[in-house]
Amino acid sequence: MKYEIRGNDLPVLIIHLDKNETIITEKGAMSWMSDGVEMKTNAGKGFFSRAFSGESIFQNTFTGTKENDFVAISSSFPGEILAFNVENKPLIVQKRAFLAREETVDMKIHFQKKLGAGFFGGEGFIMQHFSGKGYVFLEIDGSLTEYNLKEKESLILDTGYLAAMEESVTMDIVTVKGLGNKLFGGEGIFNTKVTGPGKVWIQSMPISRLASLFGSNN
Repeated sequence: MKYEIRGNDLPVLIIHLDKNETIITEKGAMSWMSDGVEMKTNAGKGFFSRAFSGESIFQNTFTGTKENDFVAISSSFPGEILAFNVENKPLIVQKRAFLAREETVDMKIHFQKKLGAGFFGGEGFIMQHFSGKGYVFLEIDGSLTEYNLKEKESLILDTGYLAAMEESVTMDIVTVKGLGNKLFGGEGIFNTKVTGPGKVWIQSMPISRLASLFGSNN
């Protein structure tokens, strides 16, 4: 499978399909496609995983019926589109980041094992887990920064800024230190802590953050 990502702030993913090659997307993801592509809508595998993780229950499959067919999927928010090959590198991702995946990529829910991370983390109890073989395409809010954490090396993030992490990375919630910082620092009471080993991807402008900024100006 071949793909290209075009554009800057509002990018578009164009997936080129060979004959009988299939890509799976969320319902309503397609922006345009060649006239030879065959589309089918169904619940498919992972029905309960998608329902719990906040994705649409139904999914679309797009299959090329001739050589050089293609499907274009546009971003819904200013940011970046990323392609990850999950072979031997399972990935844990924020809810609603999924755009498309190959048939050989498995998608299921990932439950946070620690109650604090679920209750107070902007990522919530449930994230998405991708494994198998092939590519998954994700939509990231704003710009992206990548860190490769060593064993027991940690980062502190404002809640909601974690876009994705490798399966080897652990996540927890920590409280902001100091009463004055909690009350007047504007950073809230809780932060997200991620600990290596493994890679983490951080987004610069979560939708939740943008909504709060607009709300504070009203």
